[in-house]
Amino acid sequence: MPWKEVSLMSQRKELVMLSNQPGINKSELCRRYGISRKTGHKWMQRYHAQGEAGLQDQPRTPHHTPDKTAEDLEQLIVALRDQCGWGGRKLHRRLCDLGYREVPHPSTITSILKRHGRIFPLAADGRHVWQRFEHAVPNQLWQMDFKGHFAMQDGRCHPLTVLDDHSRFALSVQACANEQGQTVRAILTQVFQRYGLPERMTMDNGPPWGSDRVHVHTPLTVWLLRLGIGVSHSRPYHPQTQGKDERFHRTLNQELLCRHTFQHLAHCQAHFDRWRYRYNFERPHEALQMNVPASRYRPSPRSLPAPLPPIEYAANSVVRKVQEKGHIHFQGRVFSISKAFKGYPVALQPMPIEGMFAVYFCTHKVTEIDIRTSV
Repeated sequence: MPWKEVSLMSQRKELVMLSNQPGINKSELCRRYGISRKTGHKWMQRYHAQGEAGLQDQPRTPHHTPDKTAEDLEQLIVALRDQCGWGGRKLHRRLCDLGYREVPHPSTITSILKRHGRIFPLAADGRHVWQRFEHAVPNQLWQMDFKGHFAMQDGRCHPLTVLDDHSRFALSVQACANEQGQTVRAILTQVFQRYGLPERMTMDNGPPWGSDRVHVHTPLTVWLLRLGIGVSHSRPYHPQTQGKDERFHRTLNQELLCRHTFQHLAHCQAHFDRWRYRYNFERPHEALQMNVPASRYRPSPRSLPAPLPPIEYAANSVVRKVQEKGHIHFQGRVFSISKAFKGYPVALQPMPIEGMFAVYFCTHKVTEIDIRTSV
C-alpha cells in the first residue's frame, strides 16, 4: 500500500511513531508501508534529530514563537476549537504538546471558549460517567462497524471504522459506496497489510458479518477465521457491547461529519484521512489519561499470509466437507452448519456430553451438533 501524496506527512509521522514501540520489527514495518528499509531509517533519524520539522521535504515555519502574546494565544485557542471541536482539557494538553510554555489552565480555556460563544452553559449537562474496560495489549481485539450512512452531493457514503480496543487507535476510517462483504474484505486486506492481524475482531449481528442468531457466519467472517482471527458478535439490540466504536462514531460525527458538506466518496476520504491522523496523533484522549492513541499502539507481529496455509486437522478428528446448502452428513444424519462454509472441510470432536460433538473450522469452534436428534 504505497504512500499517497495528499497524506505524506501524516504517514511519515505514523511510521516513525510506530517504530518507537517496543519489540517492533522496523524492516517489516517499512515493508508494510511500501517503502525501503533505507528510506524508513532516514525518516526515523530525521524525526529523532529534528522532530516533525525533519519529516518535511522543505524547511517550514515553526509551530509557534516564544513571544506570543496572550491575545494571540487566545485566538489560537478559539481557532483550534473551531477546527477540532475540543474542550478545555484536550486543548490544554494539545497546546502543551505543541510546546507552549505558559498554557492556561483547562478551566481558563473553557472560560475563553464561553466568552467567544463556542460553549454554552448547558452544553455539559447530562454527561455520564462510564465504567471502562479495555484489553491488556494492542491487537487483542479490534472493533469494526459501519457508521450510519449519510447523503453526499453525489450518492451516499457508508463510513467503515476499525478501532483497536486497547489503544483506541483508529486503524481505518473508510468512505464506502456500500456495506457489502467484498467491499469490507478489500479494505481489511489493506489494513492487515499495514498493521498485521489481530487476535480477535468483534462486530454486530447484521450483514455483512452476521446473518441470524443461528447461522452467525458469512463469507466475510469465514475468511477472518481462515486467517486465524477470532470472530465475536455483539449481543442483539445491545450496541454498548461495541461501546468504544460507538463512542468513536459519536466523536467522528461531532468533530467532522456535522461540520462539512461532502461532494463524493473521494472528497469524504480526503477528510477522513486528515481527521484519522489528528485523532490518532494529536487529539488527547480522556480514557488514556490525555495521551494520544498512537502512544499506546504498536502493529501486530502477525503478518497477513500470502498465500493462505492449507487447512489441517488432528489425525483423530472426524472431517466432513460442508455441502452446497451448508450441511454435512454424519452417522446417517444431516446437520446444518452454515452456507458460509460450503466447500470447506470442518472437524468434529466429541464433547463430554454423550452424543454431542463440537464442530471446528480451522482452530475455531463454530457450532455444536447433537446426534441424538432425529434426522
